[in-house]
Amino acid sequence: MQRVPSHRFFKTTAFAALAASMCGAAIRLGVPQAQAQTSAPSSRDAQVIARGEYLARAGDCIACHTIPGEKLFGGGRAMATPFGTLYSPNISSDKETGIGSWSADAFYRMLHEGKSRDGALLYPAMPYASYTKVTRADSDAIYAYLQSTPPIRQPNRPHELRFPFNQRELLLGWRTLFFRAGEYQPDASQSVEWNRGAYLVEGLGHCTMCHTEINALGGNTKSKEFQGGLIPIQDWYAPSLTSNKEAGLGEWSIGDIVDLLHAGVSNRGAVYGPMAEVVYDSFQYLSEDDVRAVAVYLKALPGRSGEVSSAPPTVAATEEKNRLFPLGKKIYDAQCALCHADQGQGKLPNFPPLANNQSIQMTSSVNPIRMVLNGGYAPGTMKNPMPYGMPPFAQSLSDAEIAAVVTYIRTAWGNHGTPVTEQEVNTLRSATIF
Repeated sequence: MQRVPSHRFFKTTAFAALAASMCGAAIRLGVPQAQAQTSAPSSRDAQVIARGEYLARAGDCIACHTIPGEKLFGGGRAMATPFGTLYSPNISSDKETGIGSWSADAFYRMLHEGKSRDGALLYPAMPYASYTKVTRADSDAIYAYLQSTPPIRQPNRPHELRFPFNQRELLLGWRTLFFRAGEYQPDASQSVEWNRGAYLVEGLGHCTMCHTEINALGGNTKSKEFQGGLIPIQDWYAPSLTSNKEAGLGEWSIGDIVDLLHAGVSNRGAVYGPMAEVVYDSFQYLSEDDVRAVAVYLKALPGRSGEVSSAPPTVAATEEKNRLFPLGKKIYDAQCALCHADQGQGKLPNFPPLANNQSIQMTSSVNPIRMVLNGGYAPGTMKNPMPYGMPPFAQSLSDAEIAAVVTYIRTAWGNHGTPVTEQEVNTLRSATIF
């Protein structure tokens, strides 16, 4: 699709949903220490605080706990879930409304066991099923950093969950099914780099919360770990991270993955929607070594059978493709080829390829439909400070036209996606706030 340059990061309004990846406010995480403390910390304390800030970036703490454009870590960000709306707590250093009066032990217990200071069970929108893997030393560093930030006096807002989900005692059953406490234990058979990547992906990065199918109880389907899944409410599909060549990262190089996570763009594609916020607020600030470690770990995830349907297309699907293909090609040639090229090869680095692009061909078609409807921008990062963006076509193309062009890009040039219906387009159009 035709794209236009942007000097700023485009915020998707759809991403105030699950705390799964909860990748949020476009503001700088660091704060001048002069604002946070009345006296200069010792050299050792300063190092711990700096490490804590880095780890808070890795854990993307800003995403849930800061309303975009408002004060850092003041909480109150709404997170819509299938069970109602949760509001993130204040984790600033304020002693009355934040965590300023918490001890390091209480903070570690919260990360490790999913329990508040008073012992109350936390809702799993707080990704403690992943954060339990964080070491005590890293927990203490994050705690020290949060205690160094300016206090924000803002009372926590009560959750608005439907019955019976507002009964916290039910969390005992959820925890029995989906939660196992325990710090990450290195695998001696793997390299130091692989283990570092595993620690970041499985722990602070809490990547499974988006990239694993979520079941009816709001838990991850263990048998489908890292195989991708639809993020409820948000209507974005988090792709597979396994080494499956058709659905995952099997054909990606380590360098391609590093570029995507660090810059937001690579020779294989660009990040949009929720993942754009992850890169903007978290990954771009991590070291090259840590991002590479993440890539090494992801490349080692085994692909599994069943990630992509091996069944031949049905007669009805073939007929629908043949019906929509000519109109789709006409629209593509007029609106998209200028940037994405005649054969969908893209024009790197600004315009990603559509041919042989897994995100275009996934079983779920929601991502390409939403991109055509809404447009969007890759995040503005230190390595890509002036990203190019895609304009929305919701106002200029009908449901039938969008279904046709998305069907075309999902099935042209050897792509093996399935046709898109007008109803699918209309459903996403109706659910989207422009």
